[in-house]
Amino acid sequence: MTDTLFPNPIAHRGLHDRAKGVIENSSSAFEAAVAGGFAIECDVQITSDGVPVVFHDDDMKRLLGEEGAVADTTAAEFSTTPLLDSAAGDCPQKFADFLAQIAGRTLLQIELKHQRDAHGTQLLARSVAELLKSYEGPVTVESFDPNLLTAIRQFGFTGPRGIITYDYEQIDWDTHLTEQQRYTLRHLLHWHETQFDFISCHDKALQLPAITFWRALGKPVTAWTIRSHAEADAAAPFVDQIVFEGFTPAKSA
Repeated sequence: MTDTLFPNPIAHRGLHDRAKGVIENSSSAFEAAVAGGFAIECDVQITSDGVPVVFHDDDMKRLLGEEGAVADTTAAEFSTTPLLDSAAGDCPQKFADFLAQIAGRTLLQIELKHQRDAHGTQLLARSVAELLKSYEGPVTVESFDPNLLTAIRQFGFTGPRGIITYDYEQIDWDTHLTEQQRYTLRHLLHWHETQFDFISCHDKALQLPAITFWRALGKPVTAWTIRSHAEADAAAPFVDQIVFEGFTPAKSA
């Protein structure tokens, strides 16, 4: 199930455990992933002053206990607000600080989060591409949004780019999409624009025809989010690597 692009299992938002004070997408979670010999998946948003930061949610309530959106907050304010329940007192990192922490010690699978308008999309893609130009280490970039994959290539990122996908039949996830958009995304019909190098697929959608087709043509597939050995075993015939949390997979997973 291994692939040369993704030789080790990928720790989803780092090797985190909130019950133990290690918060997702924190410096402590990333350090634990490196120590465990795993690759790192992380999320990147853009602040109101155009600084990329490592954070999953659009808003700050769940992880920072603050009202408001990341996109409406300055990087200085955002990166000095402690993450709730962090035993180490971690704050969200600026993307530049995250890259300095990892410094090439493990593979990065960086998710560019969907932005609310075209300006945010361009700003996020450009700022991440600029920082990655001087980064020395294995790195991949991925997104649910085909526009972000196209934009980061246009801004000079030459590394592997991946499309994140699923069956687009999850009602709670799809409210902002038209039926035509869901069809295009489900069947990866944006290929001519995105020219993705790999696919990151929801583990319940691995047997979609488009996933089977592109994997047969040599595109590596990673599965998200695997939460047990049983789920890893079920995904194994259809993927080249797993994105995991909540358990410790074998290094050869």
